[in-house]
Amino acid sequence: MGLDQAATKPHEALSALLADEMAAVNDLITQRMASEHAPRIPEVTAHLVGAGGKRLRPMLTLAAARLCGYDGPYHVHLAATVEFIHTATLLHDDVVDESAQRRGRPTANLLWDNKSSVLVGDYLFSRSFQLMTETGSIEVLRILSNASATIAEGEVLQLTAATDLATDEGIYLQVVRGKTAALFSAATEVGGVIAGADPALVRALFDYGDALGIAFQIVDDLLDYQGDTKATGKNVGDDFRERKLTLPVIKAVAKADDAERAFWVKTIEKGKQDDGDLEHALALLHKHGTLEDTRQDALAWAAKAKAAIGQLPEHEIRTMLTDLADYVVARVS
Repeated sequence: MGLDQAATKPHEALSALLADEMAAVNDLITQRMASEHAPRIPEVTAHLVGAGGKRLRPMLTLAAARLCGYDGPYHVHLAATVEFIHTATLLHDDVVDESAQRRGRPTANLLWDNKSSVLVGDYLFSRSFQLMTETGSIEVLRILSNASATIAEGEVLQLTAATDLATDEGIYLQVVRGKTAALFSAATEVGGVIAGADPALVRALFDYGDALGIAFQIVDDLLDYQGDTKATGKNVGDDFRERKLTLPVIKAVAKADDAERAFWVKTIEKGKQDDGDLEHALALLHKHGTLEDTRQDALAWAAKAKAAIGQLPEHEIRTMLTDLADYVVARVS
């Protein structure tokens, strides 16, 4: 039985193991998202935080800290910091993307307005910096502040790269490292740093989070073209309709003849899409085998994540993190 059909999935097993610490993280999030003077802040934040989600990023911080033998209190602060940064970026992303739904619920910008979403996101970023400074670690502050800057840089790069056919796989990887992998790698790295782990082990934790985040995003982009709508919560071809150059299309553009390139210019660069264009796009992806090539890339990044975490001492959490890398790509394996 594959991991995707397993009775207890790796992130669920990790959540159960870290239940007490995750409860402490949730309590801290509730405390710190409060505002004495602006009640809209906890209203907007609670809407998004309460929408569910796996809480994967803060769990990675807790898991890394425990794996490295940490027994202090500050991994909880760092896990909450990571979740605040993630939530802030979601609020901002939904404004930028003009999204109407997230995790099956109306977005905050739809229920309130864009101004509220942006400003509450700013508040959460500020709260995250307050939390990370409470650890007293300059190295932790360096890692998480760099990650915040990298995330913003990746989002801005995506604005110009998403509809530019000159975007190649190198630029795509740069965008993915910014918008997704930077927070994964920071989450795992700070867990090792706060535990005072050996620099080689901290580097292994960073490499694990980086590779896991890249695999996670590649799978997400692949499922946009071949996923189950009920399972993913997205309609097949949403990225195409939104003119996003993701890896399957980047690979197809690189192999396109003149007529095919003209099609991609029309539909992606110029945004002129007609009935049947999605079907034609899918036919081109299948013709050049780019869906399979993208799948192989995702599997390769998952393998890199497993190789990185394999450098850490034997521990039940190391096994769970190895399984998590497999689980991330299980839907396309």
